[in-house]
Amino acid sequence: MPGGCHRHPAPTSKKPLPEVGLDFPRAWVEFADPADEEQVFRCDLTWLTSRWGCIFGQGCHGIRPGRGESDGCCTLGAHYSDEDDEQRVIGHARRLTPETWQYFAEGTDKKGRLKLDGGITMLDEDGDRQTRRVDGACIFLNRPGFAGGAGCALHTLALKEGKEPLETKPDVCWQLPIRRTYDWIDRPDDTRYLQVSIGEYDRRGWGAGGHDLHWWCTSSPEAHQASKPVYVSYRPELIELMGAEAYAVLAELCEQRIAAKGDRKLAPHPADAGNRKGPADGKRGKKAKSAE
Repeated sequence: MPGGCHRHPAPTSKKPLPEVGLDFPRAWVEFADPADEEQVFRCDLTWLTSRWGCIFGQGCHGIRPGRGESDGCCTLGAHYSDEDDEQRVIGHARRLTPETWQYFAEGTDKKGRLKLDGGITMLDEDGDRQTRRVDGACIFLNRPGFAGGAGCALHTLALKEGKEPLETKPDVCWQLPIRRTYDWIDRPDDTRYLQVSIGEYDRRGWGAGGHDLHWWCTSSPEAHQASKPVYVSYRPELIELMGAEAYAVLAELCEQRIAAKGDRKLAPHPADAGNRKGPADGKRGKKAKSAE
């Protein structure tokens, strides 16, 4: 989710620190959705109170070897969640200029009008629509050295216009590394409810190929040094995913968790400072198929 404008990205260290494992204890909480009586939220407080933060341009190793400084997690491009998602992105992309978008010429025609298929959009091997890859990464990703600044052109556009980046970027981009899933739960009294889970988008979230990513930030101690916990730094995104009323409940529960236990809270994230036990936590499990 490379975003902000980094004119001089910090060099990436040669070898990433070991990542923590995937199967550590987590503290989950459930509460009814104040805005919908048929929904119950299930939220991972271990993740949401962790000190993860995006380090694109500040030591990110990237999901492909040797491309962390330039690409971050944008190497594969972004799959659109649906037609509305694509049309929303198209509408904002039309306001990009050669000064704010490095690949303006590749994404527009001779008159400067946005090109869709074969321009900003491509089909993957399954025929699904996604942002086109140019020079090995998303067409909207400005690379280091670009005069307009490195990072996502759509992200920079939002900040320039006083908007939240979630308004201009594809859904998958602004949601990462938050993962929202849905499950219908049957109760013993023959009633059911929709369980909405809000948690960490770890390697498994990518599918089988996630285990083969070069590096993934949510499991890395290098990316767990933020000044604010995730539920605070990702407030706009969480409100968009949950609704304002549900977020207010979540924020209160997160505050109670932090206040009650501090650094000794139950099931802390092992990648946070002070919770790391050693190299053994870097085990990632069995090798999986490639993500591509």
